[in-house]
Amino acid sequence: MDASPPQSFRRDARVIGLVGVAHGLSHFFQLALPPLFPLLRIEFDVPWALLGALVGVYYAASGIVQFVAGFWVDRFGARPVLLGGMALVASATVLAAFAPSIAWLFPIVVIMGAGNGVFHPADFAILNANVAPRRLGHAYSTHGIFGNLGYAIAPIASFGLASLFGWREALALMGLVGIVVIGVLVTQRGYLTSQRADDGKRQTILGSVGLFRQAAILACFAYFVVQTTASIGLQTFAPSALNAGFGITLALANSAITAYLLGGTAGIFVGGFLAARTDRHDRVASAGLLAGAILAALIATSPPLPLLLPTFAAVGFALGATGPSRDLIVRSATPKGASGRVYGFVYSGLDVGSMLGPVWFGLMLDHGMAPQMFIVVAVLLLVAIMTVVQVRRVMPAHPG
Repeated sequence: MDASPPQSFRRDARVIGLVGVAHGLSHFFQLALPPLFPLLRIEFDVPWALLGALVGVYYAASGIVQFVAGFWVDRFGARPVLLGGMALVASATVLAAFAPSIAWLFPIVVIMGAGNGVFHPADFAILNANVAPRRLGHAYSTHGIFGNLGYAIAPIASFGLASLFGWREALALMGLVGIVVIGVLVTQRGYLTSQRADDGKRQTILGSVGLFRQAAILACFAYFVVQTTASIGLQTFAPSALNAGFGITLALANSAITAYLLGGTAGIFVGGFLAARTDRHDRVASAGLLAGAILAALIATSPPLPLLLPTFAAVGFALGATGPSRDLIVRSATPKGASGRVYGFVYSGLDVGSMLGPVWFGLMLDHGMAPQMFIVVAVLLLVAIMTVVQVRRVMPAHPG
């Protein structure tokens, strides 16, 4: 059943909150495993690059499914796609607790990644179908805030539980919590509807090639690939890089990532107001990316320890502030009736970047290039600015 746009603030808030919880769970599980890498490396006696490949496989599966999930959302609606993906992620996390070797983790993370791939097409289809247009800037901001909160909580929960009980028990407990959250969302499923495309049954991948070849949509895709290569690589290996390259303790290094993620949450909150007050979302995104690049370059020079957490928080704030404007840029480039497919395609760039970043930076760490990792982050953020400018230049005259 298609959803009609609701009129009440209360219903809008309920929809935004439920989608936010789902998105937070997605991000939580993305960072459930990486904080355990130092423990996995010791137990399984494997190099950093192989652990990076584990993350790469996760995001490869997520990217493939995210692309296809856009078609599923347009045809079947967002609710079954979203809840099914969440069930895969949570159950596979429990399964990972029983992996007898590193080899077993690879097929398990494929399942986890496949479940993760549904979130963006489903989330944005639900928000676009149910939330009043005047509140979409704040809806996207809240969506991003919950995602960052999931990122921020995950390292603390994962590393903390592993310290108390062991890494296997930590994964099992986190997976079980996810299953409980899914149960709660099922009771609220009436708020998770979306509009289906009238011609959804006729929309195929081959039939949508022309849609995906639009210059603005390709530029959006490129933005996600480049920016996410930097940000996910940073989130995955910054603690290890700070420890190996600058002699910073793992406890402080993980705290730096938490500061980065909390700073990102604050940035997304402010970015929601910026997005609601300007039509030049490209300027907001470019300014945040530039600030993030400058700060990342400063980290490469080994800032004094008292400045480490504030610097990481500032990087997170700068990049987080770009989030709502970024999502509105994608919405402006999306033709009417193609929300699921466009979001599935464009946001699969997140997974491509998430696949490349950990492998790239893992190889850099294996070759003793920890400080240079932060320089690469800075360069990638500068390249992302060019993609934002390109989206503005080729934006269709009558966006959907």
